[in-house]
Amino acid sequence: MIGVHNQDIIDYLNKLGQEEADWIKQLQQEAEEHHVPIMDKQGIALLQQLIRLHKPTKILEIGTAIGYSALRMLEAYPDSSVVTVERDQSMYERATANIELNNQQDNINIIFGDALEVEGDIQQQGPYDMIFIDAAKGQYRHFFDKYAPLLTDKGLIITDNVLFRGLVTNAEEAPKRLQKLVEKIKLYNQWLMENPLYDTTILPVGDGVAISVKK
Repeated sequence: MIGVHNQDIIDYLNKLGQEEADWIKQLQQEAEEHHVPIMDKQGIALLQQLIRLHKPTKILEIGTAIGYSALRMLEAYPDSSVVTVERDQSMYERATANIELNNQQDNINIIFGDALEVEGDIQQQGPYDMIFIDAAKGQYRHFFDKYAPLLTDKGLIITDNVLFRGLVTNAEEAPKRLQKLVEKIKLYNQWLMENPLYDTTILPVGDGVAISVKK
């Protein structure tokens, strides 16, 4: 059997399907120009498909960046609404502009502040049918612990970047400045898989996506 390089598979999948809308291309270009990490095409496709299946009425997003994923989640299920949190002033302003440019300010509410410090504002707008965690990787466990209680009975929590460029397979080979962060992500993954309150699956899509379903 002839093996296929992972990048060949990704390139093949990226070429399939309909061409993306101009507003999506513009956001992707903005992210590239300003070096803002956003989910890749396959990662966002998985996220959108989960939303189509789950049909969440309200979504909480930890980590807005430029508003790309919030807008794409709403694209997948327009009947939903998104509460999203961003602590970086520049990103908050960019996201606000992008959301208004796409006329979604009534459906996406951005809270400015650190997600670990604005719990009251987030709680006030809950509960949530889905939580999407895509912010400071070293704080993933804290985000999960703090906001899981706001999840509805059949809710799910999705965490991005849990494979962290593949470095979780061998943290010792990661650049020294990233080793502690990689270890934290590994501990988070292990904790997720052993959590008795959730069934979790980690998929090697994009930079690794963990899907945790409330039991």
